[in-house]
Amino acid sequence: MGVLLVRPYELEGLVSMKDAIDVIEQGYREAVEFPVINAPRRRVHSPAGVRVSSFPGGVHGLGVIGAETRAELVKQTESNQSYAFRGHPVYVLNDSHTGELLSIVFGEIDEKTLGYTSLMALRTAATSGVGFRYLPRKDVKTVGLFGSKGQAANQLLALKCERNIETVKVYSRDPANCRAFADTYGPKFGLDITPVDTPREAVEGLDVVVCATSTNVELFDGDWLSPGQHVTGIIGSNIQLVKGGFLNKRRREIDNRTAERADVIVANLRDSVVTEEQGDLFEPMEKGLLKLEDIHELGELATGDYAGRTDASQISYHKNNNGTGVSEMALAMLAYRLAREAGRGLEIDLDQPSA
Repeated sequence: MGVLLVRPYELEGLVSMKDAIDVIEQGYREAVEFPVINAPRRRVHSPAGVRVSSFPGGVHGLGVIGAETRAELVKQTESNQSYAFRGHPVYVLNDSHTGELLSIVFGEIDEKTLGYTSLMALRTAATSGVGFRYLPRKDVKTVGLFGSKGQAANQLLALKCERNIETVKVYSRDPANCRAFADTYGPKFGLDITPVDTPREAVEGLDVVVCATSTNVELFDGDWLSPGQHVTGIIGSNIQLVKGGFLNKRRREIDNRTAERADVIVANLRDSVVTEEQGDLFEPMEKGLLKLEDIHELGELATGDYAGRTDASQISYHKNNNGTGVSEMALAMLAYRLAREAGRGLEIDLDQPSA
């Protein structure tokens, strides 16, 4: 077989959220057992604000090692991050047994069968899904959701895959977007989704709080949390934004009080909290409210090395702090296999000169 080139339109409908959660869990589990196959993302920035993110890693149980890279033109304000341009991610897949090039995959690997396109990769929500598999109480029914765009929908779908949720209170800065989200995804997901007017209404008395926004500042007060709640946040940030002059301070979405009150704290990769000085966990550490050893890794839940929640009254907190090579390669390898089975993609013979 030659190298399979998979283009963006050939990815549509290939990967379900449930399958994405499964393979990403496998990737993080294997990375605990063999850490040198995984690495945190690395980002570089041009003076114009173009950012390139790179993710090297692999999942040997899936037979893949390689890297993903992506370019974006990022615009920052004190309160928000937006994208003037987002290039297609490019995944280079090699056989982890032989090193042979298997495939080059272009494009977002999104769950589109429900009729939406995510602004961000399915990987972000599926990684949250691994946390949802282990951390919230089994009996959770109610959700507070910050955000009303594609990533909010993906996060909600990931949670729905892992828990029998029923009602959602959604808050965003744009009431029209909030109403449109409820009108669209309530029927699609079979949930009672209600827009709310204040952040506090999306936190108090609810079982799970999910953050899925592009904010640069804290979304809610950790004192609003109640025993037994679970919190998921997706903004990792990186200190290069400050060092490059794009921001005056580190990006935040979750405050120090939440980290201080949480009984269980899990990040995708602990090292990134320190190397990128990710504000939501790094700043509580700076203030002595949290120690690095208090933060556990997602893979430790999957291997059973860390029990996570052990009591229904505990507050659990998953900081989905950045993508890693294992999550990117797990998802891309699944898409490659499904594309080949479906007869999608363009076969390229690298040893055969073009006509």
